Amino acid sequence: MHAFNYHRPTSIEDATKALAAAADGKYLAGGMTLIPTLKQRLARQSDLIDLAAIQQLRGIRDDKTGVSIGAMTTHAELAASPALRAKLGGLARLAECIGDPQVRNRGTIGGALANNDPAADYPAACLALGATIVTDRREIAADGFFKGLFETALDAGELITGVRFPLARKSAYAKFRNPASGYAIVGVFVAQCSGESRVAVTGARQSGVFRIEEMERALTKSWSPDAVAKLSVTAEGLNADIHASAVYRAQLITVMARRAVAAA
Repeated sequence: MHAFNYHRPTSIEDATKALAAAADGKYLAGGMTLIPTLKQRLARQSDLIDLAAIQQLRGIRDDKTGVSIGAMTTHAELAASPALRAKLGGLARLAECIGDPQVRNRGTIGGALANNDPAADYPAACLALGATIVTDRREIAADGFFKGLFETALDAGELITGVRFPLARKSAYAKFRNPASGYAIVGVFVAQCSGESRVAVTGARQSGVFRIEEMERALTKSWSPDAVAKLSVTAEGLNADIHASAVYRAQLITVMARRAVAAA
């Protein structure tokens, strides 16, 4: 690890000022990806701006129309929240199956979304639930936020401050886990929203999360596991590695979608 300047601001304003003044600064959330990258000397930041002391970025707030989650809220806090389990049980259970206890108690929803790992879990929930990512500058609909491999719509220096999820009548997540990392080999989040159903898949493509419109139409017409059980997904463009072939991942998408609908 190379030497760097460490900052621990207590407000969003101070954090953005520290980043703007740095030669090559970076925000530090849970550090699940950034710290190993620095340790391996794959990155060399002049400054790290630790967001952990900014209370404005923490917490879960619910109202009649949805749930707002601060960017520095940990996976463990989401999984344990009675309010989230009551309002969006699928999202709470997704948080519960991320990584291991150490990761769940350090990793944050904002850090995971900013990193946009193609096998991460939250992008599927955001896309399926039609979430809005809130930053220090604007609001970005989830449909336009995820751009590709580790790429998002965030501009340089833009800070995620929270995520706003609308309520869903039903929602659930089913994941076929990598046995070592806990990342999704294939993960499918399904949601029945007002007037439509949405299906989002993570882990299957190198480019990241995507929706399956054929399954969405089938579930909008009839919300049942049988509605998606016989729908096949093409293997073209899907990942193939030591864990699963593209054909196997295509089959897993259908299996995980059926299980998610059944769970919802």
